[in-house]
Amino acid sequence: MPMTSRERLAAALAHREPDRVPVDFNGTGVTGMHVKCVIGLRDHFGLAKRLVKVHEPYQMLGWIDDDLQEALGIDVEGVFAPDTMFGYRNEDWTPWRMDDGTEVLMSGRFATTRNANGDTLVHPGGDRSAPPSGRLPRDGFFFDAIIRQEPTDEARLDPDDNLEEYGPIGEEALAHFERACVRAAATGRGIIASFGGTALGDIALVPGPGLKRPRGIRDVEEWYVSTLTRRSYVHAVFEGQTERALANLARIRERVGDRPQAVFVCGTDFGTQRSTFCSVADFRELYMPYYKRINGWIHGHTAWKTFKHSCGAVFPLIPSFIESGFDILNPVQVSAAGMDARRLKGEFGRDVVFWGGGVDTQKTLAFGTPDEVRAEVLERCEIFGRDGGYVFNAVHNIQANVPLANIVAMFEALGAFAGRA
Repeated sequence: MPMTSRERLAAALAHREPDRVPVDFNGTGVTGMHVKCVIGLRDHFGLAKRLVKVHEPYQMLGWIDDDLQEALGIDVEGVFAPDTMFGYRNEDWTPWRMDDGTEVLMSGRFATTRNANGDTLVHPGGDRSAPPSGRLPRDGFFFDAIIRQEPTDEARLDPDDNLEEYGPIGEEALAHFERACVRAAATGRGIIASFGGTALGDIALVPGPGLKRPRGIRDVEEWYVSTLTRRSYVHAVFEGQTERALANLARIRERVGDRPQAVFVCGTDFGTQRSTFCSVADFRELYMPYYKRINGWIHGHTAWKTFKHSCGAVFPLIPSFIESGFDILNPVQVSAAGMDARRLKGEFGRDVVFWGGGVDTQKTLAFGTPDEVRAEVLERCEIFGRDGGYVFNAVHNIQANVPLANIVAMFEALGAFAGRA
């Protein structure tokens, strides 16, 4: 008998080979598709004409409805926080037109203005009286954070300022997560949840894009410098964030139980195309103690598997990721230095689940031919899928201008590989 999607994901997470490789393209903010790709796929499959929701506006990710998920063979359902990264609620969906004429649905709380260059500026919390926190360049496809840090006064630096967004979780958010998990379970698909609050030093969040007037160290360059020059400050931020996160996770666990099979813990990137951002020793001293506490609590109180996102050439850090308690590594950037797929599977395939790495989004998917896409997908599934421990996804989100024929070829190759099982 064929497995259900939930059973398929469970087998992969347990390092057992399922009936076919499970597929995720709607589960997290780093495993999705630009809204233009979702629109193109709906047209390709002849599905009902309707506007697509942009559920994650920072990267302009489109929500994949049930009918398209079924057409694509997607096995994983995502549970997301009620608020976007820009601090407003996803509700009261309203048509909105991109600069190229593409019409989509945005939250009715999505508040924007235009600058003199024609760029779209988004205001945090849907409040146009607050300085904008994100910029979508004219004719662009996703937002960049706007740095709003005030001049630094060393005598007044307070780690609590960098903890402003990490307060106790409220009843409204708890009820949202409970409803979202019940809805996701009803689909029969596997579930990964992004509860938030556990991303230590995630540079996409450091500028405080959801805060109206962020305090503390909010400049990207200043934050990276501070991990060396103000290490006690960063430790204090991580300590406070971890304490609050553990308290919130305990309350969330009471409401959602073990419906989620995996949980997105952290999206902090530790790699560039050619090397790591920090040494192994620095990672183990600055980040690892807090990761171990968060992952340890999750493993001690739930059945959830923990998901670590890090782009780049992170091969030297993977043993420390595993020792930190992470069960899953994403996006598996096999195009980066030292990230050979066979080497990764051979050395770490028994200890960590690879979630991604299915096709290179920088070159092959974006600029290759459909035949090249098919060949790469088949090869990666053969390498990573052996003996389980693999969930198919591309190397990060699929971007706006990727040829539709290449995206279709990727899914056709997945179908062909499943037919071999």
